[in-house]
Amino acid sequence: MGTAERREASGDGGTARPAAQRGPGVPAAGRGAVGARELPADAAGGAASEAGTAPGGDGGEQPPGRPLWTEEPARRRRLPDPVRTAAVRAVLVVAVTLIQAMVAFLCTMAGSWLAFPMVISSVVSTVVATWGVLDVWVTRQVWNQRNGVVSTPSSTARALRRERRRARRRARAAERAQERIRRRGGTGQLSHS
Repeated sequence: MGTAERREASGDGGTARPAAQRGPGVPAAGRGAVGARELPADAAGGAASEAGTAPGGDGGEQPPGRPLWTEEPARRRRLPDPVRTAAVRAVLVVAVTLIQAMVAFLCTMAGSWLAFPMVISSVVSTVVATWGVLDVWVTRQVWNQRNGVVSTPSSTARALRRERRRARRRARAAERAQERIRRRGGTGQLSHS
């Protein structure tokens, strides 16, 4: 059956039947041997809009396929806010310093009057960039000392401390028992009744 005969059989003259009425193996009318499933996504969407239905054929949305990306846990924790601020500042200052150094070099090669001021500003910028990088390191150390470092003793040290505590408790208990005995009779022997 040809394309024109299919249009007449559908009864609407020019539009193709929806995919649900055609069946799974029947190609879309007017497309020849290429079905709606074989078209790229934008062409399939166009064919569906011509037919008046969504690409799924039943008027609903298509079930989601494979996601575009998968969430992976971060390998490293996010930097604390003060440290991140200092790092961004340092990166910007270093970038400006590199640009100034390049401009100073090009002006020197060209023999421009701008070479001397650019060299001076590059030297000053280098000092500021060094300060910026050191600022990141100092800020990180300060933040770690104030907030980040939690002292968690190793299990060996914890076990040794626990054992020492037990020994001290036993010694104190024995001392108290001796003190009680001394107070009662002074002889250290228990009385028999």
